[in-house]
Amino acid sequence: MAMVRRPLMFAALPSGVRRLLFGLALVAICFLFAFPVLWLIVTSLRPESGVYYVHRGTEFTIGNFLEVMRDDRLVEAFLNSAAISTLATVFSLLVTVSSGYMLSRFQGPAARTWFGTIYVFRCVPYISWVLPLYFVAQSWGIYDTYLGLLLPHIAVHICFFSWLMKGFFDGIDPSMEYAALIDGCTRWGAFLRVALPSAIPAIAALAVLCWLFTWNEFLFALILTGNRVPVITVVMAQFVTEMGLKWNLMSATAVMALVPAFLLALFGQKYVIRGLRI
Repeated sequence: MAMVRRPLMFAALPSGVRRLLFGLALVAICFLFAFPVLWLIVTSLRPESGVYYVHRGTEFTIGNFLEVMRDDRLVEAFLNSAAISTLATVFSLLVTVSSGYMLSRFQGPAARTWFGTIYVFRCVPYISWVLPLYFVAQSWGIYDTYLGLLLPHIAVHICFFSWLMKGFFDGIDPSMEYAALIDGCTRWGAFLRVALPSAIPAIAALAVLCWLFTWNEFLFALILTGNRVPVITVVMAQFVTEMGLKWNLMSATAVMALVPAFLLALFGQKYVIRGLRI
């Protein structure tokens, strides 16, 4: 006797009910992600006396933002974070793009060795690097410097994004590069004139991801920096003191730190989507 398969409960519902349930689920998910950000913004606009009563009253102020901007250390931390994020992105892409191209187009011993190296380092949780990196930075005299903070970020980016870049180049037809080689181009010439322009969307996507990762990173900044090179994620955590937690100032700083990341994600999302489609 043939078994009759019952339709799924959701599929058996009328189309209008399905759309309503889907819309409610979408609203619930959006609310789940948006609520913490909205609460953070409201807290940043509340006076210190009313921060624990955000749901009461209508007293709001921009004094928290003004107080944050008057703090020279916070301003320096913003500038340092922006500079480190930009430099780490540039230097990471210089290595990652050529690394991904080599892994995609070459199959020799050098490519296999490089692939094995980044594979091993990628399998190791980068939190386990922190203590050795601290001792290395101290012994090399680069602790609490730009260089001491840039090198770990670049290493993490290379290990992770070389894989993504390899996938991007795997999706590009190499026939045009072969034609360029036949016409007399060197391998570097074919890479710069043919492969690299085709991978611009992917490179833009990786640039956005690299910058956001470095801007939001906390652990390396906490261990490898001190007073000379403050960064925003570490300075923000210093609002926690033995006298309590300054929620209003921390929230104002967090909102200000969200703005560059939000703008970059907003204007770079089309490049990320286009790059991930390659």
